[in-house]
Amino acid sequence: MDELLRTNDLVLISFVDALLSDAKIAHLVVDQNMSVLEGSLGVLPRRVLVDRERAEDARRLLNEAGIGTELSDR
Repeated sequence: MDELLRTNDLVLISFVDALLSDAKIAHLVVDQNMSVLEGSLGVLPRRVLVDRERAEDARRLLNEAGIGTELSDR
């Protein structure tokens, strides 16, 4: 799996999750439970991972949605 983005912005994560789900692009949001370890401060970012085969489709989708600047470097 490829990392699509990494952020602390829960609204952005929710938006990306909805976009990918609607496009039927398999993905995972990981590190959501790390807040238990950090004391719920929201310091540790969450990551969105996509299947390598669909990574380009996912990147294109997020660029078209206007949030391409949030993408992780390859």
